[in-house]
Amino acid sequence: MLAFLFPGNLCYNILPWGYLEMRKNVDLLNGPVLSSLTRLALPIMATSLVQMAYNLTDMIWIGRIGSNAVAAVGAAGMYMWLSNGLATLAKMGGQVNVGHALGAGQTSDASRYADNAFQLTAFCGIIYGLVCVLLNGPLIGFFRLNSPHVIADAKIYLQITCGFVIFSFLNQTFTGILTAVGNSRSSFLATSAGLVINIVLDPVLIFGLGPFPELGVMGAAIATVVAQCIVTMMFFYFASKDTQVFRSIKITEKPDRKYMMPIIKIGLPTSIQSIIFTGMSMIIARLVAGYGDAAIAVQKVGSQIESISWMTADGFAAAVNSFVAQNHGAGNRSRIKKGYTSAMGVVLVWGVICTLLLILCPAPIFNIFISEPDVLPLGVDYLMILGVSQLFMSVEITTAGAFAGFGRTVPPSVVGIVLTAARIPFAMLLTQTALGLNGIWWSITISSIFKGIILLIWFLLFLKRRGAAPS
Repeated sequence: MLAFLFPGNLCYNILPWGYLEMRKNVDLLNGPVLSSLTRLALPIMATSLVQMAYNLTDMIWIGRIGSNAVAAVGAAGMYMWLSNGLATLAKMGGQVNVGHALGAGQTSDASRYADNAFQLTAFCGIIYGLVCVLLNGPLIGFFRLNSPHVIADAKIYLQITCGFVIFSFLNQTFTGILTAVGNSRSSFLATSAGLVINIVLDPVLIFGLGPFPELGVMGAAIATVVAQCIVTMMFFYFASKDTQVFRSIKITEKPDRKYMMPIIKIGLPTSIQSIIFTGMSMIIARLVAGYGDAAIAVQKVGSQIESISWMTADGFAAAVNSFVAQNHGAGNRSRIKKGYTSAMGVVLVWGVICTLLLILCPAPIFNIFISEPDVLPLGVDYLMILGVSQLFMSVEITTAGAFAGFGRTVPPSVVGIVLTAARIPFAMLLTQTALGLNGIWWSITISSIFKGIILLIWFLLFLKRRGAAPS
């Protein structure tokens, strides 16, 4: 079906990316470990940085409207964040199973796993979008925002971005499957194109340039959806050039329980963890809202700045996931050990850099987004406190990716769910002290530190039992 929608010759004539054939996929089963892992990881990390820039661009332009606009996008954006948990169900399950099948030389099974992953993606995306559009009032009402104008903007942003969330869902599944195949460059190119489109459309639609009216928060939402739609179209193009998995996809066939259930089995723990994590974050946001709309704006901007570490670690974790999955399918234990050790070396360096950046330079960084004098001190406190946990958070994310490569998504889910849930009572306790609002930020940081340490120890014990512990 993909080949029918995007004929090869036509795509080569109208798009300049035809040189990206699947024959250039990274071979994860042979050759130098660090070289193979790095070749796969760098485009994924670059994609994550582009995605971060994508989000930060939105925040920069929305921040120019004022902290009220940031608060509106921050509240509605929580539901986009929540949607990522649902999207992870098909993405993680599809990526791991496709990786295992390819590692075992079962290309036909890999295609069937991809089939079912996309069918699950479409179903979840459509249902979630309808729920958000129909229930926008109660969903935004959960945060108990103070300003009627902020509430109205939040509803508009929610209906547009989540109403068309299907594009975001498809993009995530495409990224997962292509990464499992060993092709991470396509995701980088597609996401980069989305960034460029978003950079162009944001100021045009938010402030109204030329014939375009000033749309404010609505303009930011429209720019985001248009960019995501074009990224989806590019993914379809890249998939039409695949010679391994996508060529044999038959998306219109009835879902097959034989392939759907393993996808759900592997993807469900991670999906539940992500949904609960976001749900807890929404409760935290509700606590933050008690300190005013400015505090909500600080959390929104601060989390976007903080994404410089966690999105990059998440991108590297995706590479580790595919590397471990294929080598697990092929029975290459020693290669898995070397791959994880190499990955952790890179992540540790990156985590230290991010920690130093947020602790030593909080004011100039936050000032890029919101320069209001009464908001800036709150932002500085957020970045300095969350900066303490960046190294541990990076370790947690990368180790979770390695666990998932084995098909073991339960351990990181257990650690994530338990310690994320602990943030709520801990935050309520600390806010009653002299820390006030900063007590909420410390509850997040302390739980992240423990998650990183506990999950690392658990994974090392897991490898030791399998006879593949790093030396």
